[in-house]
Amino acid sequence: MKKIEIFENERATDYDQFVEKWIPNYHYFMDHLPNLLIETDPKELLVVGCGTGNEILRFARSQVEWRITGIDPSPDMIVQAREKLKDCDKVELIEGLITDLSADKKYNAATLLLVLHFIEDNGNKLQMLKAIANRLVAGAKLVMLDMTGDKQQIRDNLQVLKLLLPEGVDKQEISERLNRIENKFFTVSEERLSELLQEAEFEKPLRFFQSSIYMGWITQKREC
Repeated sequence: MKKIEIFENERATDYDQFVEKWIPNYHYFMDHLPNLLIETDPKELLVVGCGTGNEILRFARSQVEWRITGIDPSPDMIVQAREKLKDCDKVELIEGLITDLSADKKYNAATLLLVLHFIEDNGNKLQMLKAIANRLVAGAKLVMLDMTGDKQQIRDNLQVLKLLLPEGVDKQEISERLNRIENKFFTVSEERLSELLQEAEFEKPLRFFQSSIYMGWITQKREC
């Protein structure tokens, strides 16, 4: 896959503060994420684009024991994740792309959070989703969180997002960020996302969460 956006330097070190500010109900989603995959057995989890390890930490602190592999192309993000998860057992962190993982190893569940909008819908989105499917057993669940919607839907929901931001956010920061979301990211409509997932051998996804432009989906790899 080409043109993978890599978080470096300040973008990496400020990531945790950034998502708390810009993603309403971020902690609610993360705190309840392990519940969505509680029926997974055995509990072998693949976290694609693990970033600083926020979702891995939730799984590692849950009441059940998970074996987790997190992968991210950013060295700076992986450094933060390793520090955050240094006391967590049965967590493996890998610097690289999903395609760097052997397809011989199969997982029983996966997450893909806040990744897909960085990837162009020119075959690269589909390639990533297929690469994930190839590393899952049949019936394995995939949970996604991403910016989703056609251009008009994104534009309208950005106006809602402005109202949900914490007090004191700089007006220039808001303007620059909203412009970046609307014009620089590769968001797709709900219909297109469903098409891509089904082409990648997943079931039709179910949207279970939305907070302005951010939507959460759950699906599973099709049974053979």
